Amino acid sequence: MATTVETEKLKEVAVRIREMRDISGYSVSEMAKKTEVTEEEYRAYENGETDFPFTFIHKCALAFGIGITDLLEGQSAHLSSYTVTRRGEGQETAKEDGIEIKNLAPFFRKKIAEPYWVRYEYSEDLQDKPIHLAKHSGQEFDLVMKGQLKVQVGDHTELLSEGDSIYYNSSTPHGMIAVGGEDCLFVAVVLPGEDIEEKVVRSSLVPNVLPTHKTVGEQFVETKEDENGLCTGISFKNEDKFNFGFDVVDAIAKRSPDKLAMLHIDRNKVERRFTFNDIKRASNQCANYFKSIGIKKGDRVMLVLKRHYQFWFSILALHKLGAIAIPATDQLQKHDYEYRFESAGVSAIVCSTDGDSANQIELAEASVGRLDHKLLVGGSREGWHDFDAEYPLYSAHFYRTEDTPCGRDPMLMFFTSGTTGYPK
Repeated sequence: MATTVETEKLKEVAVRIREMRDISGYSVSEMAKKTEVTEEEYRAYENGETDFPFTFIHKCALAFGIGITDLLEGQSAHLSSYTVTRRGEGQETAKEDGIEIKNLAPFFRKKIAEPYWVRYEYSEDLQDKPIHLAKHSGQEFDLVMKGQLKVQVGDHTELLSEGDSIYYNSSTPHGMIAVGGEDCLFVAVVLPGEDIEEKVVRSSLVPNVLPTHKTVGEQFVETKEDENGLCTGISFKNEDKFNFGFDVVDAIAKRSPDKLAMLHIDRNKVERRFTFNDIKRASNQCANYFKSIGIKKGDRVMLVLKRHYQFWFSILALHKLGAIAIPATDQLQKHDYEYRFESAGVSAIVCSTDGDSANQIELAEASVGRLDHKLLVGGSREGWHDFDAEYPLYSAHFYRTEDTPCGRDPMLMFFTSGTTGYPK
């Protein structure tokens, strides 16, 4: 008997949807787009051949400019002062597999929000599967009353327990499942709005925890914060004394020498872990190495090092030494190097053995003249310094002097991509 009643109810709603489509002048194709289903799926819903998911009913109501109650009951809401819904009551708006949704204010007129009581059954099968995502216009607020709810909004996932809540733009694809081994009960409040998908920016309200000690940046940066610990202003000081190598990397190494600075995995899946003290010592060795072969403050040094960890040793060494680093892609050809060598006044280059870069550099030298210094990372080649073999031979101490670069001294030089002509 219950099945017969539910079937008749389904067909009644389907008829109302078809009538409203005719009144509104929408085609099946237009309604399929508005409800974000295929035309075949829409026809099945409108013919009463399959049960409606809640999101379909919601989108139909929005398309027709009427309330959900109008579609489900064939009558408009009539209460305008207040409405009370007792425990266990409410108008059932959806009952899909494992999901039960009841409208908690079905007869209240001109609502600015739709409140729902929702129960998601726990399913072991869903735990390791991607969460099914849906979207609808407006915004949504969910408050967990019992159990745990795993919510996905865009690419972000949050785990909510009893008393936790989440507020998000429901035009962003979202979905949820019950987790923790039991059903989840929660209240969902849906507010209408424009159907515009927005970039997801995660915001979790957590207590603002102030650092118990001064940070290395406090010597150069001042911030203003409001009562919630949110930054309202930022200013800089002592810029004329700042050097990234000494004042950030080495400063952290002094305070937390064993703190992980870089986790590097090469193309052969070899993993290397470098602490701040490791980076400090290696960059000091490179600075001494570069200085010994004649690289000095103001020299322009090109780095063609892909994603090698030696890039960071080298660029920090150049910062400490005062030479100007010019990062470059390994895709450059002879004419690219010729242009860069001449326009930037490059006197030295540190290059990877990967690919054909070293050969292209030598071809460019034949046209514009030889560079003063050429260093090769990852192997050896006639006419080049062997970077990996030579830099570890030098002292790991490189001290700051009166001549150490800082402030407005040039530090980096970049070339544009050059898509419409030679790069600048």
